[in-house]
Amino acid sequence: MFASTIPVICYYNGQIVRTKTDVEYEGSETRIVPLKIPIECTFQELIDMIYSKTIIDKRRFNLVLICKYPLRNGNRFQPFQVRDDSSVREMLDLVNTTTIEEIELFIKVVRVKAQLNQCVGGHEDLFVRNHYNVAQFDYGCGPSSGPVPDTGLNADDEDSADEEPNDEYGEDFDDECDGADADVEVDRHASFLRAFNQALENEQGVYVSAQAPSCDVSNHPDDETLDESSPVTYHLPPTPQFQHVENLDIAVASCWTPWVQPTTGNSSGEFVIGQVFNSKSDLQEAAKIYSIKAHQEYVVVASSKKLLVLRCKKAEECHCPWKLRAMVVKDTSLFVINKYTGPHTCVNPCLNRDHHQLDSQLVSTHIKALIQAQFTLSTAAIQASVMEKWGYQISYKKALDGKHKAIRQLFGDFSQSYTELPRLFLGIEQSNPGGAVVWKTFETNMPNTEIFQRVFWSFKPSIEGFQHCRPVMSIDGTHLYGKYKDKLLIAMGCDGNNQLFPLAFAITEGENTDSWGWFLACIRNHVTQRPGICVISDRHPGIMAAMVDPHLGWATPFAYHRICMRHFASNFMTRFKDKILKNLVCRAALASTERKFKKHMNTIGRINSEALQWLEAVPFQLWALSHDGGRRYGLMTTNISEVFNSVLKGARSLPVTALVQLTFFRLNGYFVARREVGANRLASTEQFTPYVDAQIQGRVVKAGSMEIVLYDHEKGLFHVKSRRGRTHRVTLHEKTCTCVKTLIYGFPCSHIISACQHRCVDFRLFVDRYYTTQSYYDTWAPLFHPIFNKDEWSLYDGTVIVPPESMRRFGSGRPKSTRLHNEMDVREGKTLNRCGLCKQLGHNRRSCKNINQVQ
Repeated sequence: MFASTIPVICYYNGQIVRTKTDVEYEGSETRIVPLKIPIECTFQELIDMIYSKTIIDKRRFNLVLICKYPLRNGNRFQPFQVRDDSSVREMLDLVNTTTIEEIELFIKVVRVKAQLNQCVGGHEDLFVRNHYNVAQFDYGCGPSSGPVPDTGLNADDEDSADEEPNDEYGEDFDDECDGADADVEVDRHASFLRAFNQALENEQGVYVSAQAPSCDVSNHPDDETLDESSPVTYHLPPTPQFQHVENLDIAVASCWTPWVQPTTGNSSGEFVIGQVFNSKSDLQEAAKIYSIKAHQEYVVVASSKKLLVLRCKKAEECHCPWKLRAMVVKDTSLFVINKYTGPHTCVNPCLNRDHHQLDSQLVSTHIKALIQAQFTLSTAAIQASVMEKWGYQISYKKALDGKHKAIRQLFGDFSQSYTELPRLFLGIEQSNPGGAVVWKTFETNMPNTEIFQRVFWSFKPSIEGFQHCRPVMSIDGTHLYGKYKDKLLIAMGCDGNNQLFPLAFAITEGENTDSWGWFLACIRNHVTQRPGICVISDRHPGIMAAMVDPHLGWATPFAYHRICMRHFASNFMTRFKDKILKNLVCRAALASTERKFKKHMNTIGRINSEALQWLEAVPFQLWALSHDGGRRYGLMTTNISEVFNSVLKGARSLPVTALVQLTFFRLNGYFVARREVGANRLASTEQFTPYVDAQIQGRVVKAGSMEIVLYDHEKGLFHVKSRRGRTHRVTLHEKTCTCVKTLIYGFPCSHIISACQHRCVDFRLFVDRYYTTQSYYDTWAPLFHPIFNKDEWSLYDGTVIVPPESMRRFGSGRPKSTRLHNEMDVREGKTLNRCGLCKQLGHNRRSCKNINQVQ
């Protein structure tokens, strides 16, 4: 019994993507509308229903409806345009005549003034005009491949056989490589083949081929739908992951799309004579996939720009007849198969773990979409994806080579990226003026060429927004894992909600005194001249020297240097290797009062006097919160820099141009998301940031259980006793408390709140202005503007920048780690290995040194 209504899923606000065997609808803002269509629905009723259920403006846009139509032979789909009542009925009948349970309808929005120049199926008229039977054509590889009628022609010419065949394969193959008779029929049918190719190109003009090298995957309408007054186009991020700022740990596996297997020629999967491919690379890819699916391998007998001859690898030993010969169509890039013998008749003597045709180039084609969705994709995940698709376990090196090739295709070449970097900064400056870019290069003997050494950049919104952040800055350096051994230096601020604020970046030749001094000088000269900034870092000698250099502008009192407590404790642990002492050092560093600090220091001295001397040799104000004077605002580590380092971890293996683009798009994502939060809190009249609100609420609860004694009502001198019996002196006139927490953090402690409640004083007056909602909004209020399309960028007429050859990584495979590992790399609480021989902790059977004693 047939249903009276048919379920139809409508997709809009995206783009139709046509692959070799399927039609999909993609887009970051794609929306879905489920409909129940009556079986007697007309075309106009369907259009009206779609307009009413979507937000598409009927006065401004027309709709082009494309149905995902299944083919009879194999699990393949082709686009079917719904344009009248009969096509609507044919679409709705799919539910009753096929195994499809619901119909997928793709909506293409077209401006009212614009008209489509080509309709789906326009090639049918072309075939009819040339008196060919359309039913003979069975599309094998979608837009990239389509068989033509077998007319017996050889679509090659006598100049095509540029390579001699390999004689080691026994049978004389010269007759197949000889193209002397090739041009007999070419001129007679060349016009048909060119017309056939034009028909395919016209059809692809309506849809986007996912495999096309220059396909436009943006959400913009097609060029033919835009009028002459269309605005300029903008430069899009190479991958949507460049804009991800929240939920960084969520995998994008849901965005992975299965590898599209092109069927070849007919339902049995074999090639056919006359089958046409858009290019030689398309033919080679189809041959590789055919061989992998058939679990057979081939060898290349002859290959040139006009000729490709393949033969079974076991032709000599097993007398397998499989051969393929294809040549270029004259005056086109098409390749047509003019001789083919198949299928394989040989068998494999054993199971193979890998396949010769499953090379890194095919792997890169397979994972290109995965890398674009998630450029942090691991090599192990690539191996697992290939294994799941083709059933072969490729080597780590092949997977890594495939990943590098995919990265080069998506993000550009590593060496060329240094040359393109100046123009990229010009493009960013063109739409986002006011930023800072500083270069340092070496002169060479070559004219108009300089060798790259360093580049510093900071965007204008970061420069403006930092004026409303707390005067604290964290700096750190990290390795780049691309083709060159550069270092990335970063400077991070901290907003009023205790969130990181990206400030400045630099790519340098390494971490040394000169590079750190240059980086800090660039920040002081081009980013901020605020006095009294507290700089938190590790104890790198280059940073220590730069912070005391009076010529760089970071010496006291213009700035204050503080040491990361975690790095300091790690240095102590490396020296003394005692976890108990290390914990005491951390307690001493975190103590808010000098009394508590001295207590922990005395304990350390009683355990190990040498450790106490080591600690006393480092000025206390550098690492102890009790001696800080409120410069840190309670930030004891460089975690804000480390967190952003982890955000950039995957991008550190990309070319430098991609890294710069990632910083731009990622920062814009931060600003957009947090600007909206600030605007919403301003609209709801919230006075402080969520971080401070939570802190104050907890302290208000504690203040309610304290005992208050007033001593001086003019100065507001109070004696406050906590529930635990601890007493503190509060002076409201001076905004001080002996617990020092108000000075350290910038908002009132529970003792001051208790005293304020006792005298009906508003304790919100004791909160620093950096924690207000207005300051938070002002921090993220500056705007990033879209980068113009690359064609709109200003021409760069400066010197050519080339990478230093001395910094190049030589050799293949995974680059060796240059990180200096210490005890911070050991996870706290990790269970140690126990040897199965001697039963001791800290090693296993292989590394056991007591094996002789056990035996």
